[in-house]
Amino acid sequence: MRLTEADHARVTAAVTAAEAATDGEIVTIVANRSDSYHDVALHWALLAMFLALAIVATVPDAVLGLLDRADGWSHDYSRGALLGLLLMLLAAVFLVWRVILAWMPLRMALTPRSTRRRRVRRRAVAFFAVGTEKRTEARVGVLLYLSLAEHQAEIVADAAIHGITTPECWGEAMTAMVEAVREGRPGDGMVAAVEQIGVVLARHFPKTASDRNELPDRLIEL
Repeated sequence: MRLTEADHARVTAAVTAAEAATDGEIVTIVANRSDSYHDVALHWALLAMFLALAIVATVPDAVLGLLDRADGWSHDYSRGALLGLLLMLLAAVFLVWRVILAWMPLRMALTPRSTRRRRVRRRAVAFFAVGTEKRTEARVGVLLYLSLAEHQAEIVADAAIHGITTPECWGEAMTAMVEAVREGRPGDGMVAAVEQIGVVLARHFPKTASDRNELPDRLIEL
């Protein structure tokens, strides 16, 4: 999925329109993915290696028979030779799976949903701390973060907003976002989510005469 220049313009316009009715500030960030998940690939490669070891331990005669049939000769292996062969087998299994899991779509598919959700949340909070938190005088910043590969989004609110809202109040924004992303329309999802966030902010923090634009309206794509 990609966001076009037209999507960028639409999201920026949606932020500007939403902020016209509220003192709140909306920051939008889109990332291709929130983590490389190298640890997940490592865990699966280790699991494959231990599975191979379990098979060898369960049916050693069958494994030795395969080795004999490979060159058509019967061998009387020493313990050292057997251990060496076992080590080479385990190393080969591990390396093969590491190469296979270098393909990111497969690695992402084998990553538990809960892990993806935690990584997206962690990245969203990190971006919020750097670019949104305490960046407004009244502490009324909101970060809308979308991670495309995981099809996950997060909304993180500054202190003043967090103190008078509940996570449930962002439900419509999250639903609109996720549904559009799953259909391959991330731009539409961002626009719909921004509009819903604007509704919540306008309800709790209506526009005042002293309000000024403190954070950029443009969509940030990483």
